[in-house]
Amino acid sequence: MTTPQVEFWRGDFGNAYTDRNALRPELMRARTMLWSEILRVMRGDGPRTILEVGANIGVNLRALSVLTDAHKRAVEPNDTARAILVEDNVVAADDARPGTAASIPWPNASADLVFTSGVLIHIHPDHLEASMRDIHRVSSRWVLSIEYFSDRPEEVRYRGHEGVLFKRDFGGMWLDLFPDLKLADCGFCWKRETGLDNLTWWLFRKPV
Repeated sequence: MTTPQVEFWRGDFGNAYTDRNALRPELMRARTMLWSEILRVMRGDGPRTILEVGANIGVNLRALSVLTDAHKRAVEPNDTARAILVEDNVVAADDARPGTAASIPWPNASADLVFTSGVLIHIHPDHLEASMRDIHRVSSRWVLSIEYFSDRPEEVRYRGHEGVLFKRDFGGMWLDLFPDLKLADCGFCWKRETGLDNLTWWLFRKPV
């Protein structure tokens, strides 16, 4: 699916974001600590295949590589970021595919864990349900979202741009759309303590 938001991230702004998204040691430590907490929730049923939707240069996947030997895949619309994923051996070339959350190029139930991190917030509300349905389709066991939270839908101006950042209760929307999902855990990353920009995460389990 091509939308103004997708084109925004495929183009110059997405390239600039990739350049800014440096692999700072403190960022990697914080991400690794967050993933350690999330993986503990899945203890005894950890994922063997992990797919990140909107991976950029793979900060999350790199952190996960420290903690698990699960097979990793990535969907990323920006060509520059996707090339870095492959060049840095974050994922294999065939596992770094162009696409969007609404059009994930993998079959049904093909990854144990499918997740987004700072991606649902950049999908226009008109296209959000379609994106969440495709994420749900591809997951065989776990669905995770790490996003900004608001108790009501709101648009936020983002680096001088309108129409590219939308906050809401994503956890509530997951449960409203998919009665089969069960909340396994959720948490909040307070920027002052973690350096991770006030992120809320929700981890859902699908029935076997």
